[in-house]
This record gives sequence, C-alpha cells and structure tokens, in this order.
Amino acid sequence: MSTAWVAGTIRARELALRRVGAAGARELAVRADLDEALRELVVTPYGKYAPPVAGLSEAQRAVSATLLWHLRVLAGWLPRGGARLLVPLACGFEVANVAALLAGNGHGPAPVEPYRLGALETAWRRLEGAGSGPGMRAVLTASAWGDPGGDSAGAVLTGMRMAAARRTALAVPQARDWAVGRAALLTARELFVHGRPLTEPVRRDAARLLGARATGAASYPRFRELLPAPARRLLAEAGEPGALWRAEVGWWRTLRDDGAAMLRDNRFGPRAVVGAVAVLSVDAWRVRAALESAARGGRVGEAFDALA
Repeated sequence: MSTAWVAGTIRARELALRRVGAAGARELAVRADLDEALRELVVTPYGKYAPPVAGLSEAQRAVSATLLWHLRVLAGWLPRGGARLLVPLACGFEVANVAALLAGNGHGPAPVEPYRLGALETAWRRLEGAGSGPGMRAVLTASAWGDPGGDSAGAVLTGMRMAAARRTALAVPQARDWAVGRAALLTARELFVHGRPLTEPVRRDAARLLGARATGAASYPRFRELLPAPARRLLAEAGEPGALWRAEVGWWRTLRDDGAAMLRDNRFGPRAVVGAVAVLSVDAWRVRAALESAARGGRVGEAFDALA
C-alpha cells in the first residue's frame, strides 16, 4: 500500500468524523422553525457554508456544498487513481448543476450558483456553455456521460442519472450494489410512476445493471421479481410504485450501514475511502431532511424517522 493511500485513508476517516449524526440531525429537525435550526447549524461541520440568513433551499444547498468540499479535500489526499475513484461518486453534483441550468431553459445564468467540482468534474465547464438541450446532448455524448438518448430536459437528466449508476458500478466495485439499487429506483419511477419509456441508451445502461428481462418487464410486480438480488431486496420495501419512497429511504439506510462497515475495516485503501464518502453523504442527506422538518415547524416525517 502506497504512502499516498495510507495518508488518504487516514484523512478519509478524519473527514468521516465531521458529521452531525442521527442524534444531532434530530435536534435540528425538531426546532420550532428554520431560523432556530440554522442558528444551531452554524456550530456544526456545515457551519462554514451555512449562510446566517437563508431560506430552506439555500440552507440545504449549503449542506450539499459542504459535502462536495469534503470530497474535493479527500481527492487531494489520494493518489491519482484514487482521486479518479471519487469522480463517479460525485456525479450527482454535476447532474444538479445541469438541472439548475435547464430550469432556466439553457438561456442566461443558472438560477443558483453552480457547484464547483474542481478535479471531480466530468464535463461541467463544457456543459455550462452548451446552451439548450441539443447542445447539452452533444457535449454529454462526447464525454464519459454518453448519449442520454434525447435532448429534452427530462431525457438529459434521466440519461445522466442512469449513466451515473453505470459509471459508479464500473469504476467503484465497492459501490456496485448501491449503483444497482439506484438504477432500479430510477427505472421503476420512469416506467411505472411516470409511464415514460426509456430512451435506448438509458435502456442499455439499465439492462447492464439490472438485466434485460427486468428492464423489459410489462408490470411492476414482474419487474421486482426479475431484478438482481441487491435491487430485489431494496424494492421489497415498495410493494407498489407509489411506495418507492420507502425503497429510497432503504437505499440511504443501506448506504449508511455499508459505509460504516467499510470504515470499521482497519486496512488502508479504497474500501475505507468509499465508506467515508458513504457516511458523509448520508449525513448530508439527513441534515437536509432535518432542515425541511424544522421549516415545517418541527414536524418530523416518516422518511426521516426511518433513517434515524
């Protein structure tokens, strides 16, 4: 094991300690209002990016920006190959940037400041200047994202999300089951909630992860039956398409448990690094949910409780 991997693993474990945790998130969630929760957030690891006065969306974005900064710091400690390991794990930030840009129809600046990915970027700087959907599709097709199969906002974002699962499964063996679960959730929503057929590139990516029989299933029950084991276990929590939110929470719960187990491994190397990314991601998700609960007057939702 190289010195860089040892240093990177130690740094990953240190960063993983910068969490609010389940108990801390609940304290935020039961605050009487968002302002009170934000005053508490300032003294947490997210305080550096939490604006003193902000609405819910700005505060949640600050939490996500903190997570991204931690990933960028971690990438700087890893050897070159290790840093590349983090790129697919940070794909969601690039998807969020594109979603914000498309919300403005590709004309003028995005409605929010984009996440700055630094070395974790795939194609954002080219996408930022691509303009409309067709321009974005061309840039994506020429990059590691691949062709989304359409140039509408929905096609671009669905294509990127499925490509993120494909890229993660290929590049991060420790995260393959998580990627398979993500692909199953996305496919189920597209086919059985929204009633939208998958574009050909998205269908190919989904079939690589889930199997061609599952992606070709004519009904939701049959789809669940044909899924590979990790995804089948995940969707066991969602007996009907309307209950997919339960499987979503289950996905985060799996990420939490698997990440914690990886961090308990005393060996140096990619496993601990991926585990740190997992637990930090779960913490950010939980804090964002806690802020939403506080904004509703401290009413904690079932999804938040399920991840406690």
